[in-house]
Amino acid sequence: MLFYRYLWFSIRVAASKAYRPVPLPINPTYIASEDVTIIVPTIDAGEEFKEAARSWLVGKPKEIIIITEEKMLGPLQDLANAVDPQRIRVLTVPFANKRLQMVHGIRNTTTDIIVFADDDAIWPPTMLPYILSPFEDQKVGGVGTSQRVQPCGDKMTVWEVLAAFRLTIRNIEISSATHIDGGVPCLSGRTAAYRTIILKDPDFIHGFTNDFWLGKYHLNSGDDKFLTRWMVAHGWNTYIQCCNEAELLSTMKPNWRFLLQVLRWTRNTWRSDLRSLFMERYVWTSHPYCAYTMVDKLFNPFTLLVGPCLVAYLAVQSAKGLYHLPVWNIVVSYLIWLMCTRTVKLLPHLWGRPQDIIHVPAFILFGYYFAIMKMYALFTLHEVGWGTRAGIGNATDALNALNDQNARGGNGAGASGQGGAPANAEKEEGRRYDPEAAQYAQMGGR
Repeated sequence: MLFYRYLWFSIRVAASKAYRPVPLPINPTYIASEDVTIIVPTIDAGEEFKEAARSWLVGKPKEIIIITEEKMLGPLQDLANAVDPQRIRVLTVPFANKRLQMVHGIRNTTTDIIVFADDDAIWPPTMLPYILSPFEDQKVGGVGTSQRVQPCGDKMTVWEVLAAFRLTIRNIEISSATHIDGGVPCLSGRTAAYRTIILKDPDFIHGFTNDFWLGKYHLNSGDDKFLTRWMVAHGWNTYIQCCNEAELLSTMKPNWRFLLQVLRWTRNTWRSDLRSLFMERYVWTSHPYCAYTMVDKLFNPFTLLVGPCLVAYLAVQSAKGLYHLPVWNIVVSYLIWLMCTRTVKLLPHLWGRPQDIIHVPAFILFGYYFAIMKMYALFTLHEVGWGTRAGIGNATDALNALNDQNARGGNGAGASGQGGAPANAEKEEGRRYDPEAAQYAQMGGR
């Protein structure tokens, strides 16, 4: 087991080192100022939104659309006006529901490329050119990025360091998977770009807003997992731009509420991976290495707990005089082993932030907590609440309310400088979606 684990870890690191992002084209097909709309679903954006929005505007997108619930229109409009009322439009839906907010933004988009972003995602100035580069390949339908943690205060809390450890490991995993077979388990919703023609598809919109677990539990979170699976199922390629030029900064919960975030993500991962592997099954032929990593993660919590269980058994046997080593020797040897092996896995992070080595013991403890929590999440997949945000209600009620709004002919437009969406958004300024991508989509993507 030990040999197996570190063999695959070595393969991932080697593949990550061999990975290369798609370089900027000399004559780009897509220009941010003409072809990019940034869609930001939110309900409680604060001052951090201003910093994030200003970082997005550096890339000169054609438009930023903020979608919120009706009661938050005033505060969000004030934030938009404080940044750039000419390029930021605020729209509303009757009730908070991330997927419905995203769809409302999609319907009001007029550009070839949509970039979804969290309201606290801070971009480098080069983000948009680099996230657009992979779309030069007309078979690419979605593009993701690498990530780092932006501390909420002057320095990182232990919770933020744990999140930073996880992101470092994730960056290695997604870059290696992209290099090996082009697959990725998830294009993270913190920032990801997609071809508009894919998202405007009525079949996509219906499936996205009527996504039920076991046909019974209406899902709201897990939007990025759904989008990634849709790309795979419909033959579109994905790519990760894992480089400094496309690496976003994002805040994490700086306290114990980080655990609630992890629980929600873990439930989404269980649901999505089980669907990918055993229901849809496209990933087995499209991205076999990615499928292997999903299978490995299914068993990971169980194999991780084998170590402490074995140590406990040997300690009991030693206390009874049935094992040749004393209890202290067994326990100390195991702790030293854990410190050494876990530190090795975190070296890519510690190389840039050596001061975080003091948090390695916390990461070890979190690993065992996570294993237990992952098993708990498996048996509570019927829990579909957001977990860390108040005001997000039942997904079915929100969908019905939005359908009623659409039936009345309302678009939920705010009072921004841009006003509402054009009556025929797809034909604004005579533009139409990229013809080569459209032809590829008509062929079923494959």
